[in-house]
Amino acid sequence: MNYTDKLAVLKKIYKIYDSMANTWSTACRRYCAACCTCNVTMTTLEGDLIAEELAAKDKTDLFDRLNTVSDNRRFLPGITTNRLAELCVQGQAIPDEESDPHWGECSLLVDNQCPLYPVRPFGCRCFVSTTDCRINGYADVDPFVISVNNLFLQYIEHIDAGNFFGNMTDILIFINTTAHRQGIRENVPKQASGSLIVNQPLKVLLTPPEHREKISPILNALLQIQDDYV
Repeated sequence: MNYTDKLAVLKKIYKIYDSMANTWSTACRRYCAACCTCNVTMTTLEGDLIAEELAAKDKTDLFDRLNTVSDNRRFLPGITTNRLAELCVQGQAIPDEESDPHWGECSLLVDNQCPLYPVRPFGCRCFVSTTDCRINGYADVDPFVISVNNLFLQYIEHIDAGNFFGNMTDILIFINTTAHRQGIRENVPKQASGSLIVNQPLKVLLTPPEHREKISPILNALLQIQDDYV
């Protein structure tokens, strides 16, 4: 699958998820940015889609904001979702990862609104809660929704296997370099900084047994998208 097709697949994946999410009863509303922290992660494929949007809408100045906070503390993933799934199946220890919402909000927010909203990464899309996080101090998410989110995270990583995964700030700073962006588009990614890790192909699902039957139609819909571009 060429890179243009990968971007098209990503957009369709977002569309499937958004259609489902619109049927869920959540407390999430406009101007609520309680979950919009600096700890969001994503793939370089998602970063490229965002870069396209910023260029098209003449918002590339937002990249400058990221450079001003590049030294701030934020979540730096040490393992991808697909690698995590493999370790779980193998019964191996899961590496400890440190994350704290108090490290700060997303540096791209404007008046508690996201300037990237139409192309926001899946790590933002899947933040849903049935109760108000600002009141309870935590998100309340249905276990099945968590399984659905994991499936989408794994599949998005799968179609971008070989490229990179990391904190949104680090991915966007990386993708804003012409040589880096050209490398991932030509499937010859340039060496990334130590803050990014390599996306892995999907080998095993994180879906628990009690959700497998219910999630099967969603998995089939994702597989069909890829088949349409092979």
